[in-house]
Parts: sequence; structure tokens; C-alpha cells
Amino acid sequence: MADPYVVEVPLRWSDMDAYGHVNNVQYLRLLEDARVIGFREWFPDRPTLLDEGIVVTHHAIEYRAPLTYRPEPVEVDMWVTRVHGAGFDLGYTVRDPASVGTSLYALAETGLALYDFATARPRRLEPGARKALAAHVGEPVTFRRAAR
Repeated sequence: MADPYVVEVPLRWSDMDAYGHVNNVQYLRLLEDARVIGFREWFPDRPTLLDEGIVVTHHAIEYRAPLTYRPEPVEVDMWVTRVHGAGFDLGYTVRDPASVGTSLYALAETGLALYDFATARPRRLEPGARKALAAHVGEPVTFRRAAR
């Protein structure tokens, strides 16, 4: 497995809900922020997949511990779990940076499909993008629920 790509993502005061922890829907924003930052680095010599057109096909998140707001960011580890003709899946962990602690807050996976908005159709993954993604391939996300 390739080492996961690691990015620090700041928390926002508005991420908290009435219970005082980061709301479950805000995790999708944390994952999106990690993807946007990561894709700019993964594809440095060309427009990113974000610029060319990509859509989310699915999300799965398993929450492991409550995350409360703090000024320090969380770290999101991100890697490719599967590549197919018109897209790929990403795995993630959301956790403390080493300078903050050792808590794991969530495991997640996102499915992405390349999409041509002009024709309203999926498009094939180009060889250059496939090669860039191959450098980040790792194991599938192991969710507890899937083990039942």
C-alpha cells in the first residue's frame, strides 16, 4: 500500500451542532476540503479532475468518536481504494494530528465519477490521470459494520 496522502483541515466554529460536537454532515465538508487540496497536488501539471468535471456517486462514513471544536485542525489521510473506467473510490481517516493526540474520529469512503457536464454523460478516465491515481492506491476501507 502506498502511504496515504495527509492533509490538515481546519475546523470551523459553525461545524458544531447543539450537542457541542462537529455535526455528522460537516464530515462531508472535511472530506471535500481534503479532496480539493489533494487533487491540486496529485495533478500538478494539468487541470485537476475537479476542473474537468467530477461528481460524487456515494459516501460511506463510520463515526468512531465525537469530535469537538478546537482551533487545531484534524488530519485527513486519503488514498485511492479502487479505480474503474469512469472513476474511482477514495478512502479516508479523520484523526488527530500527532501534536494534538491519537484519536480516530471517522473512517470514510467516497465514490467519484468523471463527468462531462456539456453532454450530461460520464467520461473515461484518461491514462495520465489513471497513472497519477495509481501512485496513491491502497487497501479498501475496513468498516466495522461490513464485518458482520
